[in-house]
Amino acid sequence: MSTGASSPAVSVIVVNYNAGDLLGECVGAVLGSDVAVEVVVSDNGSDDGSIEHLRAIFGADPRLRILENRANLGFAKANNRALPLVRADRLLFLNPDCLVDRDTLPRMLAFMDSRRDVGMAGCIVRNPDGSEQVASRRSIPDPWIALKRILRLDRLLPHRGGRRLNLHQEPLPAEPVEVEAISGSFMLVSRRALDAVGPLDEGYFLHCEDLDWFVRFRQAGWTIALVPDVSVIHHKGACSRRSPLLVERHKHRGMERFYRKFQAREYPMLFNGLVIFGIRAHLWGRILVDTLDRIFTRAGPRTAD
Repeated sequence: MSTGASSPAVSVIVVNYNAGDLLGECVGAVLGSDVAVEVVVSDNGSDDGSIEHLRAIFGADPRLRILENRANLGFAKANNRALPLVRADRLLFLNPDCLVDRDTLPRMLAFMDSRRDVGMAGCIVRNPDGSEQVASRRSIPDPWIALKRILRLDRLLPHRGGRRLNLHQEPLPAEPVEVEAISGSFMLVSRRALDAVGPLDEGYFLHCEDLDWFVRFRQAGWTIALVPDVSVIHHKGACSRRSPLLVERHKHRGMERFYRKFQAREYPMLFNGLVIFGIRAHLWGRILVDTLDRIFTRAGPRTAD
């Protein structure tokens, strides 16, 4: 294990918002890596004791720094606030519910060293049961992908119909490959590429800021790569269980921002209006279903006297 005395090979930024004990597990796994690391935890005003628990376990480790934002700044802004604090030429943006193995980081760094054209790399992201997570490898969404998903055509014709959003059901590639998008829970970034592309767009609060970044990296000429023989475990949703509807609201706002920023110019105004209406209608539908579910759950089954 590295002592942290030398300059780190990789700087790991973890944005925390009430991730509970998983935060300590995540940081502990990173600190146990077979490579020199530094970790910055950017905390968005957690009140679940996760930061106190982290300090109790690793507070004396000089490789760990905790940045307390004292409010929920959102994912992009919390990551960006940590950037001036890190030193390495490779930066890993890691979710607090994501667990790495001892050899995860050295293997990923070795790949990055072998490919100067790669500005960002990801690995296979797995559920706790070992299955590949839905967003582990994917395409950049567009209106046609969304339409196929709404009409369930991607399920009726799983091997036809052009581009698909999620590629986790396809065979794993035998070697690293270029992809449009990786999982935002594990993004290993070259500092050279970051300096050229710029930080995450803080106009997103939660969700779609990673998609925005993927598009910008590719527009700037950088390759985004997937390393299929490296994997991590992701306990998805640890930071969003308290307020699922609020998360949905931020997600749909992110979708709308992403579409307006990168895709709306390709289509006529009427079509854009339909797309924006569709995004908002989908959110309203989710809110309605959740509200009705809460009403009927509260009412419960009635029993005869």
